[in-house]
Amino acid sequence: MKIKIIKLLIFLTTLFVLGVFFLGLNKSSIYNTKDLVGSKISNINLTNFNGEKIITETEITNNDYTLINFWASWCGPCQKEHPFLLKLSEEKNLKLLGVNFKDKKSNAIKFLDNLGNPYDYLAYDYTGKQSINFGIYGIPESILINQDLIILKKFVGPITKNDFEIIRKTVK
Repeated sequence: MKIKIIKLLIFLTTLFVLGVFFLGLNKSSIYNTKDLVGSKISNINLTNFNGEKIITETEITNNDYTLINFWASWCGPCQKEHPFLLKLSEEKNLKLLGVNFKDKKSNAIKFLDNLGNPYDYLAYDYTGKQSINFGIYGIPESILINQDLIILKKFVGPITKNDFEIIRKTVK
């Protein structure tokens, strides 16, 4: 009787392990954020860079369009896209929300002092946990949303000249 129970437990354990592997292998390992386009952002709760207040949906719904840009001073591609962000900051219908990602505040301040500050709002995500709520898995990444907090476009990687033109046409 004990031998039958042991054999049954070994069989069930093996079956369970094979089932877990089978399910894991059939699941896509590519993290795709294209499904986010068209969805609504909710529960925005970002700490202002100065730590004085929290940035919520209220600040963003006051804008026609908002580009949320996730960046860091240690990020080389963030430096490449910065001139495009400075140009976008001149658009009347667009506000820029910069989320400093896993960075030292002193380095971020030096970065903005040296290259210019294009942001209307500046938030700080030291741990990167808040950025996950936006579907961010690397930087730089940017999300263009409208007044209703609907994601219009997501840009993975640095904003390019082509992305710059797409954003300008959208907010006109």
